[in-house]
Amino acid sequence: MKRATLCPEHLLPEHGVPPPWPGREVRLDGMVSYVRDTPATAPGAEPALYVHGLGGSSQNWTDLAGLLAARLDGQAIDLPGFGRSEPGHRYTVPAFAERLIRYIEHSDRGAVHLFGNSLGGAVAVQVAALRPDLVRTLTLISPALPFLDFRRSLQGRLLPLLALPQAERMAARRLTEVAPEAMVERLLEACVADLSRICEQRRREALEEIRLRYQAEHYAGAYVRTFRGLVSSFLRSYLPGPGSLWRLARSVRSPTLVVGGGRDRLVDVRVAPQAARVIPDSRLLMLGRVGHVAQIEAPRLVARAVLGLLTETGEGAERHDLAR
Repeated sequence: MKRATLCPEHLLPEHGVPPPWPGREVRLDGMVSYVRDTPATAPGAEPALYVHGLGGSSQNWTDLAGLLAARLDGQAIDLPGFGRSEPGHRYTVPAFAERLIRYIEHSDRGAVHLFGNSLGGAVAVQVAALRPDLVRTLTLISPALPFLDFRRSLQGRLLPLLALPQAERMAARRLTEVAPEAMVERLLEACVADLSRICEQRRREALEEIRLRYQAEHYAGAYVRTFRGLVSSFLRSYLPGPGSLWRLARSVRSPTLVVGGGRDRLVDVRVAPQAARVIPDSRLLMLGRVGHVAQIEAPRLVARAVLGLLTETGEGAERHDLAR
């Protein structure tokens, strides 16, 4: 493990607040996934795939994908049951990883620079470990890799819900009891350390996303079942057998950037440093005053670290120099 390198600030585009990138439906194996495209702004850009966390969507990558568009031709995918994608049959880390592998193969762009936040980070680790031929570099932002002290996560208070037979119905009823505006504030407070960093446009977009979730009959079930699947993967990781996410992380060979938030309230803050220690070719960026979604709260810092990774590993460097 080593410290992440930050590229100079002046290499990034000027500050701006782009709208969500345009999206499209992709039918694969009989199921529709929704994908947002961030077109490259320079020739020679390499393919990237962005994967959101539990309860998130492809919109979580709007700013970061835009900042990296000169180097990366970005696609952000909604996992099954989230965003605008159709519900899935299984909501487990291996099932999501299988879906991503099929999508990368289907998109026929070659190996990608793979990004994952929270749940998406756990899924990305599994993809990189199982299919190294599909991953050029790996960037993990507050990855939801296993930890057992759930007192260190706001999600810990939801654990008793998983044991109830009517968990999905209870979650759906709870959604109807909380106004979308109030839900947005709760989510932001859970995910973001400094709410002043979230502009009004992003708040409006978050509200639109919440309203979309309220209209999707499958959403509550997808959330509960995904949370149950994630917790199960945590427990399996501390038992004998091949299903440990930590053992998979040790087998990752892609150059990796791990970003952690010092004020993360959803994933134990010790997970990001541990991930950087476990993954062989890794770099760590800890942001002390940032929460769970650094790509939203501090996108320019994350972009500088990603560009540092690409420069250090030589990924796209020659093409980038020719494009400048």
